[in-house]
Amino acid sequence: MKITKPLNLAIIALAGFTFACGGDKTTETTSVPAADAPVSAPQKEMSLEEKYQDDPVYIKGLAKLKTSDCTSCHMVERKIVGPSYADVAAKYESTEENVNLLAQKVIEGGVGVWGEIPMPPHPTLSLEDAKDMVSYVLLLKK
Repeated sequence: MKITKPLNLAIIALAGFTFACGGDKTTETTSVPAADAPVSAPQKEMSLEEKYQDDPVYIKGLAKLKTSDCTSCHMVERKIVGPSYADVAAKYESTEENVNLLAQKVIEGGVGVWGEIPMPPHPTLSLEDAKDMVSYVLLLKK
């Protein structure tokens, strides 16, 4: 009989503990993805360079820009001295008229459209090369 009293107390304690911990409540089951299930990572925002890297206009214009002094004052998505290429693309639609207008501005230089800092002229640049560069810039619309 000595074992019965501690056993009864243990059963009562266990029942009380179970009840106190929510043993009488119904539980909802939620599904958790299996450890081996593929988890989609949040998509990284694609830069303009990555977006257009296979475009022939992009490739041709970028090659010509790299041989010029444009990168001294301009970057793709950030203003340095002059506006970013993306800001220029946002301001001007990519039309033949705008390509011609901006190519002439690149060759002749100018001031006032983007502030008081002048863009120096590039008289040795051919009109065709300037158009290729401008077409590249206008492609970089955000």
